[in-house]
Amino acid sequence: MKTRADHSTYSPRARRAEGKSQHGRIVSELGLAIVSGELGPGDRLPAEQQLLDRYEISRPVLREAIRVLVAKGLVVSRQRAGAIVRPRNEWHLLDPDVLYWLIQSKPQTEFLNTLMEVRRVFEPAAAALAAKAATPDQLHRIEEAFDGMAAATDTEELLEPDLAFHRHIAEATNNDLMAYIGNMLSLALRESILLSSQLPNTHELSLPRHQAILTAIRNRDPLGARQATLVQLQETGDDLSNVLSAKGIVDLA
Repeated sequence: MKTRADHSTYSPRARRAEGKSQHGRIVSELGLAIVSGELGPGDRLPAEQQLLDRYEISRPVLREAIRVLVAKGLVVSRQRAGAIVRPRNEWHLLDPDVLYWLIQSKPQTEFLNTLMEVRRVFEPAAAALAAKAATPDQLHRIEEAFDGMAAATDTEELLEPDLAFHRHIAEATNNDLMAYIGNMLSLALRESILLSSQLPNTHELSLPRHQAILTAIRNRDPLGARQATLVQLQETGDDLSNVLSAKGIVDLA
């Protein structure tokens, strides 16, 4: 006679939970294998039966996992041919999972160089546009985020308001696509902030840089906002290089 615990193990709810857990594991492992280059563009994923045996799952769970990889732009599923890895330029790199796998798979210096290149293109333009387009409510949210940074006493307290500061600037452009990009970059930016914050006095040095950006946006000064952001990014790049050098890692480009 089955115990209550035995019965729950085989209940529909328990099977759904197990399927969901396995589904996430499959997506994560296959996604990381693709993003890391273990599976290259044009490669086929292992055969369906091979994956079923490896993960000990049902066919519907596996097919749902493949559909998720298709939705992230990592594979294309073709009848009879199976799932094939798509070219890198077709991946949805701002998808949070894909971005996380990218962070995990790239050498730290290479990833940070990639991130800083994107930030140098995106953030000055976003700040300049926010200086022209921000509503009073949006400006207030940027100010609140800065106040949160100023009140922080350690890296843990600083992190969320710092991320919010940059995210609210992107939102204040009133450009939906820029707001989306700013939000999606938060995951990568988190890694950068955590690393640069390892330097002593980073908090004290960072505040004036962010305040200069805020002041320019508040004064409706697009050129000033762009320049203040460029200065802040230059200092951030120097901070990251110093941290990496202290670890014996080659500086950022």
